[in-house]
Amino acid sequence: MLEIKVRYLSDEIEKLRYIDGKSDWIDLRCAEETTLKQGEFKLIPLGIAMELPAGYEAHIVPRSSTYKNFGILQTNHMGVVDESYCGDNDQWFMPVIAMRDTVIHVNDRICQFRLMEHQPALSFTACDHLGNTDRGGFGSTGKQ
Repeated sequence: MLEIKVRYLSDEIEKLRYIDGKSDWIDLRCAEETTLKQGEFKLIPLGIAMELPAGYEAHIVPRSSTYKNFGILQTNHMGVVDESYCGDNDQWFMPVIAMRDTVIHVNDRICQFRLMEHQPALSFTACDHLGNTDRGGFGSTGKQ
């Protein structure tokens, strides 16, 4: 089992926890009362800094209920935090844009993360033919 050092930058948010058997994503919480008007952008502080294990990165995405509950979209669609972002004050944030007026309270669960191993080293080889059957060139149906 990997052990991760977490520095909590807010005393008001619940501690991170891994719920074995339910999901391998870990919820992250809003660390600051946030009021947004429709169209406003904000980096929402998540109240944590972490030291990820070497060779890993965290992928941060909204929870499935985030848009329904708060009307916000994550502006980078998926955030990536690598293990070099590990200082005491390297707080994690969620960049959002409000699609309607909204209030997000301290400790509201707004996004989630999971650890992923870094992609292995790759090389690319140019060729004239891949040697596979064409599927139509667009998606799985070939239709636009």
